[in-house]
Amino acid sequence: MTRTVLRWGFAPLAITLFIVAGAVQVGSGQQNGGAVAIDNDDIGGVVTGAKGPEAGVWVIAETTSLPTRMIRIVVTDDRGRYLIPDLPKANYDVWVRGYGLVDSARTQSAPGRTLNLTATPAPDAKSAAQYYPAQYWFAMLQMPPRSDFPGTGEKGNGISPMMRSQGEWIRNIVNIDGCAGCHQMGNKATREIPKMFLGEGNGVEAWERRILAGQAGAAMNNRFTQVGRKRALEMYADWTSRIAAGELPAATPQRPQGRERNVVVTMWDYADPHAYLHDSIASDKRNPTVNPNGPIYGATENSTEYIPVLDPKTHTVSRIPLQVRDPNTPSEADTPPAGPSPYWGEETIWDSKSLAHSFAMDKQSRVWIAARVRPNQTPAFCRQGSDHPSAKAFPLNQSNRHMQMYDPKTNKVIPIDTCFGTHHLNFDNNDVLWFTGGGQVEGWFDTRVFDKTGDEKLAQGWTAFVLDTNGNGRRDAYVEPNEPVDPTKDKRVSTGFYGVAPEPQGSAIWGSVTGMPGYLVRLTLGSNPPETALSEIYEVPFQDGKASGSGFAPRGMDVDSNNVVWTTLSSGQLASFDRRKCKGPLNGPNATGKHCPEGWAFYAYPGPNYKGAVDNASAEAAYYNFVDRFDMLGLGKDVPLATGNEADAVLALVDGKWLSLRIPYPLGFYGKGLDGRIDDPKAGWKGKAIWTTAGTRAPFHMETGKNTLAKVYKFQVRPNPLAK
Repeated sequence: MTRTVLRWGFAPLAITLFIVAGAVQVGSGQQNGGAVAIDNDDIGGVVTGAKGPEAGVWVIAETTSLPTRMIRIVVTDDRGRYLIPDLPKANYDVWVRGYGLVDSARTQSAPGRTLNLTATPAPDAKSAAQYYPAQYWFAMLQMPPRSDFPGTGEKGNGISPMMRSQGEWIRNIVNIDGCAGCHQMGNKATREIPKMFLGEGNGVEAWERRILAGQAGAAMNNRFTQVGRKRALEMYADWTSRIAAGELPAATPQRPQGRERNVVVTMWDYADPHAYLHDSIASDKRNPTVNPNGPIYGATENSTEYIPVLDPKTHTVSRIPLQVRDPNTPSEADTPPAGPSPYWGEETIWDSKSLAHSFAMDKQSRVWIAARVRPNQTPAFCRQGSDHPSAKAFPLNQSNRHMQMYDPKTNKVIPIDTCFGTHHLNFDNNDVLWFTGGGQVEGWFDTRVFDKTGDEKLAQGWTAFVLDTNGNGRRDAYVEPNEPVDPTKDKRVSTGFYGVAPEPQGSAIWGSVTGMPGYLVRLTLGSNPPETALSEIYEVPFQDGKASGSGFAPRGMDVDSNNVVWTTLSSGQLASFDRRKCKGPLNGPNATGKHCPEGWAFYAYPGPNYKGAVDNASAEAAYYNFVDRFDMLGLGKDVPLATGNEADAVLALVDGKWLSLRIPYPLGFYGKGLDGRIDDPKAGWKGKAIWTTAGTRAPFHMETGKNTLAKVYKFQVRPNPLAK
């Protein structure tokens, strides 16, 4: 059998395509006598270019004939063949997109038809580069050299003295705690300066105006000031000025290879053009057969006062209004734009009070939501003088987000007050919810107690983070975070969780702690958690100037079936931590973070790195990560996944190697959370999927522009590119 091989690349302004192909019967959709077999709900055929079959390109089918827009995308095999399976009855626009190409003409088709398509080669390197993932453009950003750190301030090199290393600079103004933490950087909307910002000034003045745009302008402006305003503006202005002058990415992306060609991606529109999504939820993470074929719920964070809902069976969308208890709860509408937006002008587009952020689903398909119900001041039972056991040990006066619960059986939302703040949340095996967002404490909520009593005070608790620095195996009197270790006492640490996950095979709770270099924390509860819980803390090994075996700034976090912790880092890496590999003591006066470097392993994300970067490994800025413990994606059990926010992809680490499951259209995919569900355990690849959303704060930055709706995405991996 003749095998088709496709390689492509660019000389500075030239395109070279090398194709070795067997005879293709284009008219009948056959290859070497083998037809692309389709059913009445499929579209399939062969994609050819000027020199034969096009391997590893995407075929996109889009329809607006259903109640909401739906798009399904597949990849061609090494003979240029494709099959888009299980399409609902509708009219579709179908076209080809691929690296080295420009989009083919859209052809209208319907399920049950063979459709052979002709690819259109890019006329030049500039045209081809418009389809590259944002990472390839963002990697053109020039980092300050390592010698510029620590910064010497406004009167020196313009970098704040608080920026002690290049890694800290990348973390705070570039990667996931910087600009790339809220929206994809490097896409067309960010690598080009809107005309309204250009005026008569140069790039720096344009960026001064740009970072003030919209309701997030004040926060963006403050971040630039914190790191060294002038130097940060110059860095970004240099980037966009070089692009405007015609500079192109130095690297070119590879077309999908191997199992990357087996992916089927489906997406639906929901919410409204003002809304941006943070998380979605499809099932119970502990048992993903819960809620089979059921609705997908989305959290619109600061933008709207409702939860968008997709019914993937009927392709319909709806909304669930959120509830606050106190009408004086602040609203995002109270924050006007800091400056005009090129998309919305002076319009205030966000109006949320609840600030719904993240979800957990229980075995009854109820949705538990980290969401605000009141202003920040806590009720009396949280404070000094309360009889609540946690308040006696560590009283709390302020908390931001709290909780709301949606019950699909009653179609009601129940607001629930918590003394501690909430952000992300996950269930343990005893139906207790564990949260991030509590700052100096870790909070929990026992849903069994709440269901039995209806008493939110009785159902919740929290504890401070205390290290067993005297090494006696129990919690004792402790010194405070700003005090030195006392070998006769324990030590409280301020390590508020960002990601949280209980051990699947145990009772401990793990959390990730942002910062430089950041930590993982393991919390064990004891018999009376407010007074007996103990923490272990493990610092991310960071060595300035070394990107291998070193990293910094955790963000998302999850735990696999072996209790190995996985966390995404601002250093362009995914890291694992295996506590079983620790050689020394895990408590005592020296167990304060730097112990157990042997427990860490680092995996550089794929794709190019920033220009001049030495402290990090990749220009990828993955926001969150997830462990597919139940093989919901079809790549195996316990496969670590990450949101490839600069790569337009979900990234999967399989046997130590990365697979990039890309979203080629619309460009600008940016996930913030991952979830999975098994709809039918007996249906093979068709009965399971990984779900996510486009979570950027600026959905209007996507390829489809101002009126882009937030999207929910379904990822499936089939056995081969033609499987039905």
